[in-house]
Amino acid sequence: MLDNQARVLYVGKARNLKARVSSYARATGHSGRIARMISETSSMMFLTTKTETEALLLEQNLIKQLKPKYNVLLRDDKSFPNILVSRTHVFAQIKKHRGAKKEKGSYYGPFASAGSVNRTLSQLQKVFLLRNCSDAQFESRTRPCLLYQIKRCSGPCVGMISEVDYAESVGDAERFLSGRSTQIQETLAKQMQAASDAMEFERAASLRDRIRALTQVQTTQGINPRSVAEADVIALHLENGQACVQVFFIRANQNWGNRDYYPRVGAEIEADEVLEAFIGQFYDTKEPPRQLILSHPIENTDLMADALAQKLGRKVEIVVPQRGEKAELIAGAARNARESLARKMAETATQARLLKELAEAFDLDGPPKRIEVYDNSHIQGTNAVGAMIVAGPDGFMKNSYRKFNIKGDDLTPGDDFGMMKEVLMRRFKRLLKEDPDRTEGHWPDLLLIDGGAGQVSAVAEIMRDMGVEDIPMVGVAKGVDRDHGKEEFHRRGERPFALRRNDPVLYFVQRLRDEAHRFAIGTHRAKRAKAIGATPLDDVPGVGATRKRALLAHFGSAKAVSRANLADLKAADGISDALAETIYDYFHEKG
Repeated sequence: MLDNQARVLYVGKARNLKARVSSYARATGHSGRIARMISETSSMMFLTTKTETEALLLEQNLIKQLKPKYNVLLRDDKSFPNILVSRTHVFAQIKKHRGAKKEKGSYYGPFASAGSVNRTLSQLQKVFLLRNCSDAQFESRTRPCLLYQIKRCSGPCVGMISEVDYAESVGDAERFLSGRSTQIQETLAKQMQAASDAMEFERAASLRDRIRALTQVQTTQGINPRSVAEADVIALHLENGQACVQVFFIRANQNWGNRDYYPRVGAEIEADEVLEAFIGQFYDTKEPPRQLILSHPIENTDLMADALAQKLGRKVEIVVPQRGEKAELIAGAARNARESLARKMAETATQARLLKELAEAFDLDGPPKRIEVYDNSHIQGTNAVGAMIVAGPDGFMKNSYRKFNIKGDDLTPGDDFGMMKEVLMRRFKRLLKEDPDRTEGHWPDLLLIDGGAGQVSAVAEIMRDMGVEDIPMVGVAKGVDRDHGKEEFHRRGERPFALRRNDPVLYFVQRLRDEAHRFAIGTHRAKRAKAIGATPLDDVPGVGATRKRALLAHFGSAKAVSRANLADLKAADGISDALAETIYDYFHEKG
């Protein structure tokens, strides 16, 4: 459904299009949300698919891409970390992994957060003493590292453990991650008793510590269901037009953490619609488990199960339990969803109060819905970057953060005014091009600039040149002795002023400025680190990371590559005759 400017308002599917569209044509009987949607609709577009399952998948893909105003929308959709037991080396490495599963090895997860993975890895190191160093570090060791000294690694890099014994430890770790840990504890207990009987008390104490660590892992997993080996427990709580979905990840009969989500919903929306939309969007980029345990039934259970089964390549079961252990799991997840939403609503109320007080302090027309804060970071003008962070009624809007590589060749090194000018011109030129009518919600209600009267005057001039003088801006200067808490605020044509030291608005502005500073410094450091590892090979067409490594390994340096003759380039591993000619021409034509 499209509005009069061809913007997508709603994406839906129907087996019977005529009946579905006819239902919207009725004059009465619609909820407020649907009535508003119909009133804004000026045209409709139809796509047909071969099967209803395809229609369901297409619907969820389009919702994620187009973000229609009247659909339930999952706003936070990050990938989840896994534990990877890598098989690229004879002594397997255990590590955290996020993203595509391209590396050879066994993957265990998903875990709800990096923190839950790190805690589990730390305990697994105590129990199984597996290495977490890279292959390059492993090959370069000549003596045991600190992890061996503190009994977190068995020291395979310097021969402290045989290949067979290490492989046995890897097998034990994988059995534990697969949920078969009882046998491991029994084996360790027998080994400890044998060591004690042989009066090898140091070895017995080491085995005792490993058993203790293994027990601690099992207890920190939280709820460990006996009858549920692999499932995602998904509970929804709706209240006052807001929703919280709590997801618990059950793998290998263990709870591997939980995450809460706050999808965008309307006031009159039903639980089944929210949950179905959430599931469709959530598993669009994630591998579903064998079973989904839901707090509410969804309308198209069989259809959703078929769609997920096609993605997984095996059967996926969707259940709404009424009794037993699964019902207890759902009750716990639902309680967490209810409490999380209550905290979120309290935080939102606090944020709304802060925005209202901010508007009063800075004499704005009303509480800002979008605050943009700008900062620069560089070292004597090198690797200069600009950063923009965004905050609104729901707190920091990290999906809207932007970084700007400063491109101006005519800038004097360290020219903060020039850098700010470039950043703002690029930002607002794009806004003027993409949203000239200011209807998409991407225009700020307030600009916060790190600096005093000079920066505010410079920014005002830039905005005037672009014809966007109606956006309020405030400069935040350090004040007397550059002391935290004595900030001065500067506005166009106004005297600078300060807020009282314990004013919540002052703390709020400090948080905004500090977040912008953190983001700018992080971006600058990433750029600097990349520049340190850069070589002239980075710009050669057809030379990616793998071929770059092959060339550097063969010739020793980028300079040697640039001086090599054509025959030598062709002799390098992985370099075809055509690519060798490209590399040779690149360096010699430049010369």
